[in-house]
Amino acid sequence: MSFVLTEPRAPEVPVVVEVPHAGLEVDAETLASLVAPAVAIGRDADLYVDELYADAPDCGAALLTARMSRYVCDLNRSEHDVDRDTVLGATGRSSPHGLVWRSTTDNRAAIARPLPRSELERRLHAYYRPYHDQLDVLVRDRLARHGFCIVVCGHSMPSRGRDGRDASDDAGRDRADVVPGTRQRTTAAPAVIDVAERVAARFQLGLMHDEPYRGGHTTLRYGRPAAGIHAIQIELNRRLYMDERSLAKKPNEFRVIRSFCRTLVEELAALRQVPAARAGRG
Repeated sequence: MSFVLTEPRAPEVPVVVEVPHAGLEVDAETLASLVAPAVAIGRDADLYVDELYADAPDCGAALLTARMSRYVCDLNRSEHDVDRDTVLGATGRSSPHGLVWRSTTDNRAAIARPLPRSELERRLHAYYRPYHDQLDVLVRDRLARHGFCIVVCGHSMPSRGRDGRDASDDAGRDRADVVPGTRQRTTAAPAVIDVAERVAARFQLGLMHDEPYRGGHTTLRYGRPAAGIHAIQIELNRRLYMDERSLAKKPNEFRVIRSFCRTLVEELAALRQVPAARAGRG
């Protein structure tokens, strides 16, 4: 199975945590076309984020984590986010970091040549669609039973913006400790966003909304607060809990950030009702 679903170990709450980028596995058929160095597979993953949220089921939340590397397919992109330099015959906008990454974040080639359409379809069928089908089931189920659902999209980010040819908008600048992405507060109601602010303050973590990440495909797809579905992407600064060069955990700091993640889920679970009328998007 390309993902792991951990069901609640406590009375169920309407919270689903999904972690799409922590996986490191690469299947044999992907290896045939992959030229990204091994270090890029590690550095471009959201390492340990699945472990940071490992307590979510103890809080009554479902936890969905991908096992496959984002170099197989990026689960936080649309399945149509491909261009002709990545997949033969594709007509999407040019994107080196779309559904299939054709370059690493340090501008090395990730694939030897554009993939045939059949290879893209294989990855969609084997990895992308099963993950999102499972997430759909979890969200619909919680919405039906509780009247609303909160999707926490668990991610991590480098501590500084990228420099160089593929520089990020915040190139060279230090990033906040926690970045909630809600696309200008449109994918979740204020009550949900307030929880992220409150828990970050409790742990004395600096917070910046939507900068530099405002929420990807999954946040946009599921964030329909007027319909009772709230999605919030949580980017955690990697320097808080790991060494970004060696990729090793910082054990003491890791425990603190794991506690932050547990508290975040607990506080979201404590929301017995999130009024759709207050949502930012209809």
